[in-house]
This record gives sequence, structure tokens and C-alpha cells, in this order.
Amino acid sequence: MNILIDNKSGAPIYDQIYSQIKSQIISGALRENEMLPSIRGLAKDLRISFITTKRAYEELEREGFIYTLPSKGCYVAPKNVELLREENLKRIEDHLDQIAQLAVSCNLSREDIMEMVRFSLEDRK
Repeated sequence: MNILIDNKSGAPIYDQIYSQIKSQIISGALRENEMLPSIRGLAKDLRISFITTKRAYEELEREGFIYTLPSKGCYVAPKNVELLREENLKRIEDHLDQIAQLAVSCNLSREDIMEMVRFSLEDRK
């Protein structure tokens, strides 16, 4: 597992850890039932407070991305297909918002945008 902390980022450190682990789970880089580094071990590796790492892990567990076995550690939870679908839908909506903003700034019509989307989807078939 690879976590990079950006001190220049405005995002809190726990959120950076949370986001990166979540992203690695969604992408499949971290597999179901794979053991995560211990909270203390990750904190030591990142040179941050163990409380910060604990907060990130708690958030991941609360959202169903990881589970904890007492005295054993934290593991990647089996993927909930509906949860992953919702995550991906949210990401698509975020991208669509960015596309809409760019389209307005370029004075593109709805038809132009739809044609671009159709063309992009044709490449995926």
C-alpha cells in the first residue's frame, strides 16, 4: 500500500489517508480481505500521530470499506457492489460538473457535448 502525504494540500492528513486507501480499494489495488498496515505502523511510517491514522481507519470502517478483527488487525472488506456503484456514480457526477463548466467556458452546445460523449463511448466498445 502506498500513501503519500502532501503537507501543502489544504486537505487534512486523515482525509488524505482515507481518500488514498479508499481509492486503492475501489480500483482493486487493495484486494478483499487483504490486511492493512497496523494503525501504529502506518503512523510510524508516515511520521504522523497514531490518532490521525486511527481516524482515517475509523472512517473507512464506518463506510464499509474495511473491517477490524480484534487483536488481528484491519482488512479490506468484501466489496459491496451497490456501494461501489454509488461511489462510481458520484465520481461520474463530479466529472460531469467539470465538463459542464468547461463546455460553458468554450461555448459548446449540448449537441457538441453529446457527440463527444458518444465518440468516447464508441472507443470503449
